[in-house]
Formats: sequence, structure tokens, C-alpha cells
Amino acid sequence: MRKVIVSMNVTLDGFMAGPNNELDWHFNYWNDEMAKEAAEQLNKADTILLGRITYAAMAQYWPLQPLNPHFARQDLAFADMMNNYRKIVFSKTLKKAYWNNSRLIKGSVQNEITQLKQEAGKDIIVLGSGSVVSLLVRLNLIDEYQLWVHPLRLAAGKPLFKDSGVKNRLKLIQKKEFTSGVTIYFYIPR
Repeated sequence: MRKVIVSMNVTLDGFMAGPNNELDWHFNYWNDEMAKEAAEQLNKADTILLGRITYAAMAQYWPLQPLNPHFARQDLAFADMMNNYRKIVFSKTLKKAYWNNSRLIKGSVQNEITQLKQEAGKDIIVLGSGSVVSLLVRLNLIDEYQLWVHPLRLAAGKPLFKDSGVKNRLKLIQKKEFTSGVTIYFYIPR
């Protein structure tokens, strides 16, 4: 069965974005070894789950990058995966999913994810999309967390784990440190 994997940049104090969805706090830590790891993680998947806000930002960014002369050439494979993988977008307000290989879902998240997990293929990855992560936590549908913990505090922002009323215990199965000070912690539910 395919796994649902959450891969998320977070701060030491548990925020995945600033108060206004800012992500600039993690750019100073990003380096080539992290880009390589992100590409390896994405290569193990073939489906990306996104919420409306993350989808809109990525759909504006990724299609243009292969044409951007300033885009790092070593990241072209990542851009190709982002643009060509199947993307499932969960939104109640979005009217149309326009990015290549995107499908809009307005119905039952639980039914959709359960069906996706039973299909043949690689893993299913959630990038960003805190609202989707919160919902998947409540529905107990996450098989692995890959938390990219950045060595800084924001003190305010969008928390990765909002109070869902669910108390999930996690087991650390691996960690990977980068020269930038970022550490990925790999967890599975107990």
C-alpha cells in the first residue's frame, strides 16, 4: 500500500509559516545538499497533495522555472517532477485546477486518500498545505512525517500542528543533519 508522507519545513517553535504565510525565513538555510535530499524524497512519490493556498503559490512558481535563466540548472529535475506529477488539490472555494496534471477535490478527503493509498504507484507526498495536514492528522491518514526543522524561532505564525483534539504519538525512525543547521526528523505513528 502507498504511504502518505508529510514533508514540511518548520521552525524550532513549530511554525510552518509566518503570520502572513511568509516562507522567507527558510531561504537562508536552504543549500545544495538540502535540494538534493528534497529531490530524492520527491522522486519516491508520484502524487502531491495540496491545499488551495499552497497550490496557488506553487502553480504560479513551478511552471515558469524551467524557462527562467537564473533558475539553478541542477534543480531542473525537481521542477520537472513538480510540473508533471499528479497533483490532488483540496479546496471548497477553488473553481478550477489549472496546473498540469492537477485535479480538484471538493468531496470526502478520507475517501479520496483511502482510494489513492490503495492504487498502484509510488508514495503520496504533502508539501506545505497546513490545512490538509491538520485534516489528515484528524483522520489518522498520515503514514510518515519528514519534518525539516530550521534552527530559528518565529515566535508567531502558522503552527504545523493546530489543536486537532487528536493525540498521536510518533516514533522517531531516522534523522538527517545538514551543514546549514537544518535537521530532518523522520517519524511514523506508533
